[in-house]
Amino acid sequence: MLYEGTHVWAPFRLQFYFNGHNQLAAKMDKQGIGCTQIDNSFLAIDDFAKAQELADNIDVRRLQKNLNQFAEKFCPVIRHFSSGYYWSLMQIEYSTYIVFKRQIDLQPLYEHMVRTAIHAVKADNIATFLGRKLNGNYQGEMGNDFHTRIQGTRIKHHMGHVSIKMYDKLGIVLRIETTVNDVTFFKHHRKVEHRNGTKEMKLAPVRKFIYSLPVMSELMSAANRRYIDFLAAIDDPSAGIKDLDEISRPVNDGNRTFRGFNLFHGDDLDLFLAIARGEFTISGCRNKNLRQLLKRNGPQISRMLKRLKTHGLIKKIGRTYKYYLTALGLKVVTTALKLREMFIIPSLAIYQPR
Repeated sequence: MLYEGTHVWAPFRLQFYFNGHNQLAAKMDKQGIGCTQIDNSFLAIDDFAKAQELADNIDVRRLQKNLNQFAEKFCPVIRHFSSGYYWSLMQIEYSTYIVFKRQIDLQPLYEHMVRTAIHAVKADNIATFLGRKLNGNYQGEMGNDFHTRIQGTRIKHHMGHVSIKMYDKLGIVLRIETTVNDVTFFKHHRKVEHRNGTKEMKLAPVRKFIYSLPVMSELMSAANRRYIDFLAAIDDPSAGIKDLDEISRPVNDGNRTFRGFNLFHGDDLDLFLAIARGEFTISGCRNKNLRQLLKRNGPQISRMLKRLKTHGLIKKIGRTYKYYLTALGLKVVTTALKLREMFIIPSLAIYQPR
């Protein structure tokens, strides 16, 4: 029985799979841009910049119009319902391709990156890639896994309903892919309407409707870029090792001399483990943050920050009291932690007496 004022949803659910690669191929064909496509991979494109521009230009209105036409054709009963379909997002994949000219160039590099990532990527790193801050209230699953497939190998970092994967497709394409099964995981600044009718701009979860596609494209592209930046920082350790040697030496700021750092032991290691936490990469690190983590007083932390700044490892943003790792600081910390996790600790474990 239906009561007056009751809202009824017709049980005619439709689900579509939309392949952006094929749409991009069709767009490039109309523009006269040549390409070589195998499966979901472009091995060559005559004009990569123009292809990226076409891929970024998501016409949601046209997509909705096409979906409505398909719905009317394959589910004609919808004609009897004036409300039509409400198109929502179930799963989205956003991939970034780095195409190499030769397989011999990618393979040794990829093997090194995989070995590094499976050991070096921690929970707070995964949160940082995805634009989130990891805190003690998070109850979801997180982790890394590595699989060997017929097509190649794959490494996956996951946080709840979202994951970042890296493939070596066809041995010549490095594919970074962010996949989300619940778009509300991501947040962005948008207009929010409250129950009392008031509206305000605030940071809120992404809405599931189809018009969130452009926003999701930006957020997931940014996640891929952060992951690629992380890989780039740990790819070749030789330059980082040289920088490690440099920061271990004392430096003088004109008034006093600051001793170098030992990133493998004691207070210096604790300091770098603290400042390299994922949430500080996004929002910056304050004196009070380090006081809580290192159990030190304000003046002690101020001296540590001065020492880091004099060595060129951190920088202060504007007139704020927030500090961020510099490019040098990020490279040095990444290299040190990588060497510690992958070489020093395993090596010491082998030689421990039984």
